[in-house]
Amino acid sequence: MIDLYTAATPNGYKISIALEEMGLDYEVRHLDLMSNEQKQPEFLAINPNGRIPAIIDRDNDDFAVFESGAILLYLAEKTGRFLPSDPKKRSQVIQWLMFQMGGVGPMMGQANVFYRYFPEKIPAAIERYQKEGRRLFEVMDGQLANNRYLAGDEYTIADMSTWPWVRIHEWSGVDITGLTHLKRWLEELTLRPACQVGILTPPPSDLSDEERAEQIRKMVTR
Repeated sequence: MIDLYTAATPNGYKISIALEEMGLDYEVRHLDLMSNEQKQPEFLAINPNGRIPAIIDRDNDDFAVFESGAILLYLAEKTGRFLPSDPKKRSQVIQWLMFQMGGVGPMMGQANVFYRYFPEKIPAAIERYQKEGRRLFEVMDGQLANNRYLAGDEYTIADMSTWPWVRIHEWSGVDITGLTHLKRWLEELTLRPACQVGILTPPPSDLSDEERAEQIRKMVTR
């Protein structure tokens, strides 16, 4: 049994998708980010950085893992799935996983902040992060022109990690017009049952987009 500490965000959805794909039993511990549950001592004992997601593996002496990329690697190694054993193929998956962790996630996150949540509209900041998001998507489109998935012909944790961020491109204001290979990949993963369940675990807030944006805006400017 895996305890999954999470919330309705792209980083959280990565892990719920992976748990579904791997067929692991898990229990969701939904943290209310708006009330700062992730900063409470109980959770900081699991993740000192106070960010979701994190897991506790009850079948492995209650071993705790934080950081979404580290969790994906841990789960892939635990199950022997979605991470090749061949050293070169394994390295390719990890490279694309790090591409998401170091590029797609941070840039899309900043695009969200400045485009949707920051109280003051700063055109230069919005343009910077949207353009960088688009550039990263173009890199992916080039890779997907010759590969079914990000790291080759096999679906891996690199795809699970990246899809939750790419699927919200409209919310981030990042245009994917002309990126036909990226769109094909995006649509294919959207049809996977584990992806469909994963983005509803935990379910999105019942607040309207405007109400949710206002709450996040307050968080951003604390």
